[in-house]
Amino acid sequence: MSNDYYATLGVRRDASQEEIKKAYRRLARELHPDVNPDPETQERFKEINQAYEVLSDAGKRRMYDMGADPFASGGGPAGAGGFGAGFPFSDIMDAFFGSAGAARGPRSRARRGRNATIRVELDLAESAFGTTREIVVDTAVVCEVCQGSGAASGTHPDTCDMCHGRGEVSQVTRSFLGQVMTSRPCPQCGGYGSVIRHPCMECSGEGRVRTRRTIKVRIPAGVEDGTHIQLAGEGEVGPGGGPPGDLFLEIVERPHQIFERRGDDLHCTVQIPMTAAALGTVLSIDTLDGAEAIDVRPGTQAGQVIPLYGKGIQRLNETGRGDLLIHVNVETPTKLDPQQEELLRELSKLRGEERPPGKFSPGQQGFFSRLRDAFNGR
Repeated sequence: MSNDYYATLGVRRDASQEEIKKAYRRLARELHPDVNPDPETQERFKEINQAYEVLSDAGKRRMYDMGADPFASGGGPAGAGGFGAGFPFSDIMDAFFGSAGAARGPRSRARRGRNATIRVELDLAESAFGTTREIVVDTAVVCEVCQGSGAASGTHPDTCDMCHGRGEVSQVTRSFLGQVMTSRPCPQCGGYGSVIRHPCMECSGEGRVRTRRTIKVRIPAGVEDGTHIQLAGEGEVGPGGGPPGDLFLEIVERPHQIFERRGDDLHCTVQIPMTAAALGTVLSIDTLDGAEAIDVRPGTQAGQVIPLYGKGIQRLNETGRGDLLIHVNVETPTKLDPQQEELLRELSKLRGEERPPGKFSPGQQGFFSRLRDAFNGR
């Protein structure tokens, strides 16, 4: 015999059956006519099929190793017009689709329910310290009449007489590879393997019904706008009485009239008169914890920030709180009566501020003036 079947598959003469099968599958993927229609490749494809037919059969391999004709018994190798009786068609299908392409069996009617999201509006204080809310949910629950089976009381789903409970039907067609068997979901039962001939009147055979229920939810301290809270298993029940999905609460924080939230810190602005900024004063500030007295020191400037540590938002899932930062805005009077104007003029004289010098001293040029003179050659 001129053909070296071991060399054709690229394996050693002492290769195991698993090694031979693996080598064949690899070559079948590369040389299949659907992948590479070149005539030389098709001839090579026939050679590896013939080699595998011999080496995958223990009896034929033994005859081949002894130098005898492994096809002497009449099996015959694969030819151009078709495949021999021992042609490894199933291995070709495994090479392309894998062994997992075998019978899948009927699929379950029970499927997991969908997740749901509900928006929950909170005040700033509720976000800061946490709260408890009762949430009304329109959802699906297991039908109490059929207990999720979908069949009317006293009945049960019948085995499908088209697929006989397999959930799929097979069809045999002819191709250049010979007879090919394909499977598809059963059109009568939809792939379930059973048919509900008497659906439950309460749920129309779905195994679940719509209802409204109220659940109490604890919202932790420190949540903010956009926070999502997951409530596992509180979503709707799936078809066929399947497990429920999850319920997500999306936090929407209402704007506050006084405070602006930035992370765990709060910011607010207070207006104080010019005299209070100069002389100092004590202000009463409403915080989330109640009224708080703050000391405005003499000489406080506009834009200065007075911190109240630990008066901000509770940190989510952590200890401690953020801060409350008070921004000071100094008001300058726009209208003065004669007496007030006279007093301010007297003060300005005492402080030597009748003619404030501004940013530059008399006779000093600014940057842009000097730049202009430089270009003019002065």
